[in-house]
Amino acid sequence: ELADFQEEEMLSPTIFFLVMLPPIIFESGYSLHKGNFFANFGSICTYAVFGTAISAITIGSGLFVLGIADVVYPFTLRESLSFGALISAVDPVATLAIFSSIDVHPTLYMLVFGESVLNDAVAIVMCDSVINFDDTTSTAAAIGVGVGSFLLKFIVSSLIGVVFALALAVILKYVHLNRVPSLEFCTVGLFAYGPYFLADGLNYSGIMAILASGIVMSHYAHFNLSPVTQITVQQTFRTFAFLAESCVFAYLGMAIFSFSHSFKPAFVIWTLILCLVGRAINIFPISVVVNKFREHQIDFKKQF
Repeated sequence: ELADFQEEEMLSPTIFFLVMLPPIIFESGYSLHKGNFFANFGSICTYAVFGTAISAITIGSGLFVLGIADVVYPFTLRESLSFGALISAVDPVATLAIFSSIDVHPTLYMLVFGESVLNDAVAIVMCDSVINFDDTTSTAAAIGVGVGSFLLKFIVSSLIGVVFALALAVILKYVHLNRVPSLEFCTVGLFAYGPYFLADGLNYSGIMAILASGIVMSHYAHFNLSPVTQITVQQTFRTFAFLAESCVFAYLGMAIFSFSHSFKPAFVIWTLILCLVGRAINIFPISVVVNKFREHQIDFKKQF
């Protein structure tokens, strides 16, 4: 009996989020140049929060107006803003893969990477806020709830990752696992994946949790490992991340043919145009603002 090729080519969301995404994000945090990340942390948060909000509103309102004018497929305002929030999130997988291959400037890499990780949570919170928006609630109250929800997700998710990493550092320091390198490596693997699954299960951001875990683990736990396990951990997670990235891009290419499409050329074209417009509206003005507080300026080439 022949296999169903459409089913085989389709990338399962469960496989993506539970198997492929964690090693990519963890390895990025583990090998992260922490000096660059925290030196640009204020700019990253500004782009991630305010930039994503501006982009989402631009795309959502633009599609809503075009739908009323019967230029594109008509959505309600709530549907348009929800779509705008989701489409505004920068994909960290594609960002890391492309930027690593072309060897961009470290500051640009860190700004885009940091934003791509943080704005996932911003986009999810915005989308949830729009979908669950109560028409009887004032706009100011809805915005306040959305901001509070984002801050809660950010803080709790990061704390989960930090706690796991510090717990691992303490265990490695006082429990002599270095006598059995295989057990030592398995312990690192469990504590690397643990915060992602816990945060995801509690409806917080698994991406933020595992990123924070990777950053703190590389600073505190890494030097408590035996020399053999230090090399093994670095190379193994780097290999897993590379394989996961390759599989994601391969499956995305094959998945195009795995389901029927309702192709709306006008909607696709206008969405792309609005994405570029929304990106320009948030990047250039915000860069002007953050440059006033930065020692190393973000020049026009990096902004573009």
